[in-house]
Amino acid sequence: MQKLAVLLSGSGRTLDNFHERISEGSLKAEIQLVVANVSDALGLVKARKYGYPAFHAQGNDAVNAVLANYDVNLVALAGYLKLYSPPAKLRKNVLNIHPSLIPAFCGDGFYGHHVHDAVKKRGCKVSGCTVHFANEQYDEGPIVVQKCVALQDNDTPDDIADKVFAIECEAFPEAINLVDEKGIDYFWKC
Repeated sequence: MQKLAVLLSGSGRTLDNFHERISEGSLKAEIQLVVANVSDALGLVKARKYGYPAFHAQGNDAVNAVLANYDVNLVALAGYLKLYSPPAKLRKNVLNIHPSLIPAFCGDGFYGHHVHDAVKKRGCKVSGCTVHFANEQYDEGPIVVQKCVALQDNDTPDDIADKVFAIECEAFPEAINLVDEKGIDYFWKC
């Protein structure tokens, strides 16, 4: 069972998904704490409602100081809009979800609607999401899960965002379960 720290910056939709799947028994994880880099993030309100310890912390040092007080073996970046540098003991243990099929539409500046706008502008027929381990560079760590969605010519960036988020709700829990099954080192050796 994975002991999760969930880092977020916004509404906490991924936290909702994790909480629901843990409650129904389909996600092999326990949420130890939630940290937001935005003081009024709705995700913090949701975390407290669910009964998880919830903290506002800005910057890697502050986040890592909070994490040091908890038994965590996996950090889930759930809409966390900053480049995160974990403490040495968690260097390989940070999972991120990206709203495209890496290596397309990724890297510095490609997050949220910036990705979906670029996908629409390019005329892509598919998009999707990638769950990957994070390293010191945006979107370059080992890939754990990718899922694809078909796009229609008349899809707006908002339509694309909705389709991709729906598949993210499947991909992120699947990735966490795979990490639980195979171990973190398996993915770093591939």
